Amino acid sequence: MVRLGEVLQRAEEAIMPQPDTEYREITVRLWGKGVIERGRITGASLTGRRFVAHAGQFIVSRIDARNGATGIVPSSLEGALVTNDFPLFSINKERLDIAFLGWICRTATFVELCQRASEGTTNRIRLKEGRFLTLKIPLPPLAEQRRLVARIEALAAQVEEAKSLRRKSGEHASALSHSFLSKLLRNEEKLARWSFRPLAEIAGINPRCKKKLLEDNCNVSFVPMRTVSDETGEIILPEKRSYSEVKSGYTRFEDGDVIFARITPCMQNGKSAIAKGLINGIGFGSTEFHVVRPGPKVEAKWLHHIFRHCEFLKDAAAHFTGTAGQQRVPVSYMRNKTILVPPLSDQRRIVAELDTLQAEVDRLKAFQAETAVELDALLPAILDRAFKGEL
Repeated sequence: MVRLGEVLQRAEEAIMPQPDTEYREITVRLWGKGVIERGRITGASLTGRRFVAHAGQFIVSRIDARNGATGIVPSSLEGALVTNDFPLFSINKERLDIAFLGWICRTATFVELCQRASEGTTNRIRLKEGRFLTLKIPLPPLAEQRRLVARIEALAAQVEEAKSLRRKSGEHASALSHSFLSKLLRNEEKLARWSFRPLAEIAGINPRCKKKLLEDNCNVSFVPMRTVSDETGEIILPEKRSYSEVKSGYTRFEDGDVIFARITPCMQNGKSAIAKGLINGIGFGSTEFHVVRPGPKVEAKWLHHIFRHCEFLKDAAAHFTGTAGQQRVPVSYMRNKTILVPPLSDQRRIVAELDTLQAEVDRLKAFQAETAVELDALLPAILDRAFKGEL
């Protein structure tokens, strides 16, 4: 066990930024997630001196070291600047391998050391440099350090490969229902068995709701945009509001309507849902919803699957109006957009198949979520074993 002060030495190369020169600034991400560029800034915007970082130096955030904000300056940030809130340390390479320190500072044990070396009131907790340098880390011989680094990096690469495979399988799973519906639409377009009709012919677009005789203090369902899940296409935990609060200034809809987010990026993310189980049968929500009320020849579930289909979303985005950041799907698009309208019996059959497929996808995603937790826990477990001499 060796004190950090025996292998780290404060580096204090400082400059006064020049007004007409552009500089890169550094920040350190929490929980050992890396040293990155914060941004670029001209010297005219900087006050006081700055410290110059060099590749291979150890860097600590005084404020967030207790939250794992430590790391090694990468070669890509050679010459970047930091304030005194990010102390830099040169590493004694004859005793401490840089990569070994880079891995050990990502362990829970090292974070605990940083927490012990930090003090202050709730909003002013800071790392105390002197105390930090007295803390000890395990330090095997250089050859053993390098062996451990090689072993850790090999295992970490395997963990990352497993994560990559999991992500890809998740993407493939998410694409299954889109692929199923795409093939169906293309096939039916060729066969011409079923008609393609404008939405306005088979459904009401932003229809007027019949006025209900509700007292102002009656409760109704309120659906902000955030309560519509882009993952499941359902309304999650709608709010309860009094009728007087929402009867004007919001979009109104009823049980059985399909609400469709019209604004970017919510629309592209697939935020749409079938309204059901609304208090008193009516709901109010964001003005950024289009409301589609199914007519007698179309099922709400069929419309919902169409609205969440990637090809519908892509086409809707191509018809956006408005300025960047405030682009919306116009009501004219919703009225004129043609969709496939099978007979009701076929709509129900296809919806049942899509729902079954989606249930399988959801089960796969749940399993992947479990494996993601396990994969995330692997590297910390590897590091813990490594620095206990068990790897």
